[in-house]
Amino acid sequence: MPFVTAAGRSLEYEWLAGHEPTLVFLHEGLGSIRQWRDFPTRVVQATGCRALLYNRYGYGQSDVLAEPRVGVRFMHDEALVALPQVLAALQIEAPVLVGHSDGASIALICAGSGHRLRGLVLMAPHVFVEDLCIESIVRAKRTFESSDIRDRLARYHRDPAKTFYLWNDVWLDPDFRRWNIEPCLPGIRAPLLAIQGEDDEYGTLRQLEAIARQVAGRCELLALPHCGHSPHRDQTEAVLAAVTRFIGTLA
Repeated sequence: MPFVTAAGRSLEYEWLAGHEPTLVFLHEGLGSIRQWRDFPTRVVQATGCRALLYNRYGYGQSDVLAEPRVGVRFMHDEALVALPQVLAALQIEAPVLVGHSDGASIALICAGSGHRLRGLVLMAPHVFVEDLCIESIVRAKRTFESSDIRDRLARYHRDPAKTFYLWNDVWLDPDFRRWNIEPCLPGIRAPLLAIQGEDDEYGTLRQLEAIARQVAGRCELLALPHCGHSPHRDQTEAVLAAVTRFIGTLA
């Protein structure tokens, strides 16, 4: 796949053909282009829109993390520096950002900064840190260090250990407990669809409630029963239908 330079790093990306608006998929904290599986393709087929997928710094075949740590502002750095440079380099204007987990939070920060967007699709977004999330991330660290997860992540990432700790170390940093992007929400005027599983092990429906209460634009919420942290995998058909309908409402 081709590469684009953003924030001084070489990032792997992939296009899916279609028409405007462009959907830009922003992966989760341990995700990558390939880990979206066929969900982006199905969204493109259902909507006719074209899509961009890219691997953030430290993920997939993009540049491997060079620093000891990325720092607790890594999502702000991505939303305010790297993502706008990716969009500019690939000549994408007013996209629909489709984010999962950390990717959804990055989408919110970008939207709150005043960047021109057609809309937002947010799956399992974080706007503040909950005890439930930290407990799950502690368990994820134990599992990573005592199982074959490293080998499974190696199918997708050049350096799976660095990719894992890039995500895990930040979320477990004591300073990160104060992380909160609610101040970004009143600046969001683009229409948004926020989706969360009722059984999400990394967050509660309080995240969606905070978004709905504070954004300035149109906001639709979808809470899915029998669904964990990955709605597009756990409840694929329901999410695909909701996303397709929402994108169809965007002028």
